[in-house]
Amino acid sequence: MDFDRLVPIMRKLALEAGDRIMEIYNAPDFEVRSKSDDSPVTAADEAADALISAGLRAAFPDEVLITEEQSATHDLTAASFLIVDPLDGTKEFVQRRGDFTVNIAYVENGVPLRGIVYAPAKNRLFYTLADGRSVEEKGSFDKEMPGELTPITVSRPDNRGLMVVASKSHRDAATDAYIGQYAVADMTSAGSSLKFCLVATGEADLYPRLGRTMEWDTAAGDAVLRGAGGEMVQFEDHAPFVYGKPGFANPFFIAYAPGVLLAK
Repeated sequence: MDFDRLVPIMRKLALEAGDRIMEIYNAPDFEVRSKSDDSPVTAADEAADALISAGLRAAFPDEVLITEEQSATHDLTAASFLIVDPLDGTKEFVQRRGDFTVNIAYVENGVPLRGIVYAPAKNRLFYTLADGRSVEEKGSFDKEMPGELTPITVSRPDNRGLMVVASKSHRDAATDAYIGQYAVADMTSAGSSLKFCLVATGEADLYPRLGRTMEWDTAAGDAVLRGAGGEMVQFEDHAPFVYGKPGFANPFFIAYAPGVLLAK
């Protein structure tokens, strides 16, 4: 994959999808339907999916493309693929809470090497550069010309008082019990893949997820986290977290800044 070409294309498509999403988000009303797994879907999910899919297929016709809205059509055997969640945090979108993101990632040999996370309602844009380092872009988000880029890096955690981020819509007793094993200085909640980005920027040290996620939910945020020096492991055994799994379902996981002493 030519990363010098990939990164600006991912960035432009994420910004264009964000514009379309915000048009629907700011409308007086929009329809919410349920998919076969009872998760919500809106016209914003579908419009963003169509826009990003068309752009990636035109630019990279030989790469396998996986998207949340089209995942049922794929039986993945490729060593590399593009993976998209066009609107992560649909529940936050429906409730107009703003914590939703556009996510595009490139995976090779099980590892998300490059990714972009755009939170249009929060005006925050995170992505990996061609060389793999992660940045947050500030400014007007011109489609053709990146604005001010700030390198981001994970924190140096103090295990006597960690900053923890957890899911806003999927918090449960098991998650609270796990977090209770740590000395916590402060805890915040966030929706969608923004949680990865808060660890990547050092705004949080630890993000545990003891709940159902899919690869498109995590790949872009995971890429940004890794590019900022962070790590992501499986919850049960702290084994490396990999992509390209049958059915795209993730195990529980822990995303964190190195130096956090992980609880068993």
